[in-house]
Amino acid sequence: MTVNGSGSGTGGGGAGSVLFVDDERAVRLAGQQTLELAGFEVTACDGAERALRHVARDWPGCLVTDVRMPQMDGLALMERVRTIDSDLPVILITGHGDVPMAVQAMRDGAYDFLEKPFPSDRLVETVRRAVDKRRLVLENRRLRAALSGGGESTQGIVGRTAGIERLRATIAAVADTDADVLVFGETGTGKEMVARALHGASARRKHPFVALNCGAMPEAIFESELFGHEAGAFTGAAKRRVGRIEHASGGTLFLDEIESMPLSLQVKLLRVIQERVVEPLGSNELVPVDLRVVAATKVDLKQAAAAGKFREDLYYRLNVVVVSIPPLRERRDDVPLLFQHFVVQAAGRYNREPRVASPAQMQRLVAQDWPGNVRELRNAADRFVLGLEDVAAEPAAPSQASAPSLAERVDHFEKGLIQSELARQKGSVKAAIEALNIPRKTFYDKLKRYGLSREDFVE
Repeated sequence: MTVNGSGSGTGGGGAGSVLFVDDERAVRLAGQQTLELAGFEVTACDGAERALRHVARDWPGCLVTDVRMPQMDGLALMERVRTIDSDLPVILITGHGDVPMAVQAMRDGAYDFLEKPFPSDRLVETVRRAVDKRRLVLENRRLRAALSGGGESTQGIVGRTAGIERLRATIAAVADTDADVLVFGETGTGKEMVARALHGASARRKHPFVALNCGAMPEAIFESELFGHEAGAFTGAAKRRVGRIEHASGGTLFLDEIESMPLSLQVKLLRVIQERVVEPLGSNELVPVDLRVVAATKVDLKQAAAAGKFREDLYYRLNVVVVSIPPLRERRDDVPLLFQHFVVQAAGRYNREPRVASPAQMQRLVAQDWPGNVRELRNAADRFVLGLEDVAAEPAAPSQASAPSLAERVDHFEKGLIQSELARQKGSVKAAIEALNIPRKTFYDKLKRYGLSREDFVE
């Protein structure tokens, strides 16, 4: 245990990393012991200059610092740290007379402050919230990097599994062509997102993206909506209306649930696709259109054609470039990244602080089959942000006379985290240590403490 400023390591432990700065040895020692017992990896420093040696952008932890210190005080340290990474949480330790100053510091960007003397559990809880927020910020940065790294054609398509990489590669290969595309995927997999990605990476991106859900369109107005009409073409047609096809000229026409299009209109659509002309209702003139057609379906159109429910000639005209979206159950490793992405979006929509799912909660999310796919996961993230019961919620604890202590809860959490990682790494200690970013000795000490053995996890 280090109290003179050299630190006990800057790697993240099971609960996270903390930089604890105080020029008083007794306070420094007490703070370090409290946080280490709660599972944090603590670097203790006796001054601001020493602390700055450990701070870097994307450092996975939070800073706890006393305000009144010689040479450089805590406020100056906070200012220096924020120039390195403005999102790094800084918790200030203040005396009674410093509270108004600490409140102003929070307005200036401090995460929180603790007024001396403060109870140990208050320190642990404040640090835990700060580290959770830091973890979320860093995950969001990695997410943004992953999204931007995928290129313009894959913005919004979140995931790192092989199926999603193939999807991104297919989009990149065909996006900047005029080839019509058939997108196949189950309900909720994100077919419109793929269509928008194709449009956004094409030369047509400055022109309209026109979407029509064939399954939601009443058949009585379908033809007029798609092909347009002249004034007087039918009762109530008081003036000329430009249809969706003509409006999409220069851009992309997206036909979702194309399997629901009436057979009588499929032959007219086939002509549009083959000849790139549209004939509005009540008109004898053909209107040239320059567009790309992206159709989406959740059914096997070849089987539908064989059953007489879809035109075979239209199927083969669309079946030139097929983009298949894997269901979420086939890319479970993408669930944590997707869920975090949706949590951030939901927090912004509802003006709430983003919550962080625990490892146990995330395990339950990954284990779900998600028949509603990405759309269902997004709804779960919304409920999670709103604090409503959902698949990510912890199961209700059985009623008991007294609730477990903070130390017991910390032990339970840490043991579960180590078990989960050993299981994921199939008993590989080296891989688990690297994934948890924890010193080898500390890892083995915790195995002994919790009665765990790597052999229990070897497949």
